[in-house]
Amino acid sequence: MKRGLRAFLLLFALFPAAVSAQEVVSLDNYLSRFDYEERAEMKIDSKGLIPLLVSGKALLVDIRFPEEVAAWRTGFALAIPLNELPKRLQELPKDKIIVTACPHKDRSAIAMVYLRTKGYDAKYLTDGLIGLAEILRGDRARDFVEEIGILEAKRP
Repeated sequence: MKRGLRAFLLLFALFPAAVSAQEVVSLDNYLSRFDYEERAEMKIDSKGLIPLLVSGKALLVDIRFPEEVAAWRTGFALAIPLNELPKRLQELPKDKIIVTACPHKDRSAIAMVYLRTKGYDAKYLTDGLIGLAEILRGDRARDFVEEIGILEAKRP
């Protein structure tokens, strides 16, 4: 499986040209138009994601398996396992940037490609949920949850 994923990602990285958001395309068409602009556009790191979440312009989608989410969750992401994504597309708004995330970035890159072929403005979290957890610690976590309004953080 690892070799297949590597081959898919390598193939994905070698093809030229961008696809606009909202345009439904086949994977063949997406890959044949892939270029450096699209390569840059498909990525976002946690520092870039946080302001988009605070402003309501993005939705974080945790595509890990249910067992992983049960072990630890973000509390502000929509949990849709990668293998359930096709049947749960109706849960995703087309008017927001959809940022896919997993602990690292392998599955989230696959989910991002799938969503882009379905017409979503999608990106994948380059530093993964582990990177996001590292940034959202202590006071930063408190400030973040207050800003996005999921709870009132307790002040000392």
